[in-house]
Amino acid sequence: MTDLNAPHTPPRAPDESRAAPGKVVIRKLPTGVPGLDAVLGGGLPEYSFNLIAGMPGSGKTTLAQQILFANATRERPGLYFTVLGEPPLKVLRYQQQFDFFDPAKLGGADAPLRFVHLGQVVLEQDLEAVLETIVREVESASPAVVVVDSFRSIVHWVGASGGDGRRSDAELQGFVQRLALHLTGWQATTFLVGEYQEGEMRENPVFTVADGLLWLSQNVERNSTVRKLQVMKMRGQASEPGLHTFRITGQGLQVFPRSFGLVEKKARPRPLRRISTGVPGLDEMLGGGLPAGDSALVAGPAGSGKSALCTQFIAEGVRNGEPGVIVVFEEHPAEYVSRAEGLDLAMGRMIDEGMLEVIYLRPLDLSVDETLHEVREAVARIGAQRVVIDSLSGFELALAPGFRADFRESLYRMVGALTGIGVTVLNTVELPGSFTDLRFSPHEISFLTDDIILQRYVELDGQLQKVLLVVKTRRGNHSKEMRLYSVTSGGLVVGDALREYRGILSGFPTRRTAPDAAEARGEDTTDAGTRTDG
Repeated sequence: MTDLNAPHTPPRAPDESRAAPGKVVIRKLPTGVPGLDAVLGGGLPEYSFNLIAGMPGSGKTTLAQQILFANATRERPGLYFTVLGEPPLKVLRYQQQFDFFDPAKLGGADAPLRFVHLGQVVLEQDLEAVLETIVREVESASPAVVVVDSFRSIVHWVGASGGDGRRSDAELQGFVQRLALHLTGWQATTFLVGEYQEGEMRENPVFTVADGLLWLSQNVERNSTVRKLQVMKMRGQASEPGLHTFRITGQGLQVFPRSFGLVEKKARPRPLRRISTGVPGLDEMLGGGLPAGDSALVAGPAGSGKSALCTQFIAEGVRNGEPGVIVVFEEHPAEYVSRAEGLDLAMGRMIDEGMLEVIYLRPLDLSVDETLHEVREAVARIGAQRVVIDSLSGFELALAPGFRADFRESLYRMVGALTGIGVTVLNTVELPGSFTDLRFSPHEISFLTDDIILQRYVELDGQLQKVLLVVKTRRGNHSKEMRLYSVTSGGLVVGDALREYRGILSGFPTRRTAPDAAEARGEDTTDAGTRTDG
């Protein structure tokens, strides 16, 4: 029998380097989970003793396996202990459906991965025997990564002293501490997987002994399911705080960090450079175009030409060597591109040339972090300098219900992340077709934008007309005029200012009198016949 208290020599010499006298630099292992390394602060501390906790179905086993397969090699093998209900054959049968599963790492004496079933010893013996079995297997395999799944099953089912089913806290804490001591001493990075509730953290010693604690949750909100991950503890490094959404796909887990380490918006002053919207009349109203790196809001009722303006904005950027990304929530990309082709904009060619990506995000359980991730990936792929989000109304509907309550805060983070790296963002939002209600957004997010362009319907002389006005620009002056515009086969065309009318925004416009109209045009209206000499 192995002496569990005897000193031993680890099979590998520590590879930690010392950056300064007395200060150890701990190597960080990649998790193999997209986005998780960023949340952890660079990866997993080597030789750490970690707990992956959460309720059933939250993705604990998949996460542990993904980390295991990412790190196991012949030189640095992995060891996976299974307990009751999870024999190796059952675990492997389901996990091999994921892309990270590599069958070449299994089978054979020198295979990088070994699976050991502890079911018999857990049922028939005590904690001492379980610890002895684990230590014996570790000494034999000399693994770099060890997973015990499920650790809670060991504690719950293993035969207790006296056979009365009760176990003292001291006995359990001693078991956990000795297990951590042996595995860390053998230079193994360890993961205990277990189904726990948050209330157990105060009393269960495993939470105290663990160096790292990853908490996974799965919540049903109306008809949507949202998965979240929180790094509740990670000794020796700064992890990203908060709850980070994640998905389980055919590739395994993918985490969407709340923060991408981006430059804060406007953190560094940028020289004012204006870029064309693709609509000459609108550029004139904006004082020469949109300031590069701004976030602009185009608000208007259905059919007012918001999407047409967006496609012109992107096409103008491509013509000037600025790639673009369009994010749509309400139309399939093929339909969106086809409609743009009807405006004589060759968007299909732009896509083929790698100057444009159209992203379709329609699932009803999206998170803002997932959306930002998709946009950021597309921006990085093609070096995009312009981004269109069409529309914010569709974006909100695509979010899981739990994220809609924080829509404004989430939108601020997303827009700030993009403009913070110099991308110019054009957002659209649909307004009710009211003639009298002057609102810029039903979400009260106008303060988050640098520039606001408002499109409206007005009734003039018995006809329904479209009117455009620039409500706000934060950098520079803009026109205060209201101009007629039309949506043609070539896109938006801005016409004359409505100087002949008053009360346009009231919903009851009236023609000015002749002197008033002349004055509005800037003409001299002084009647020579009525002047008196001083």
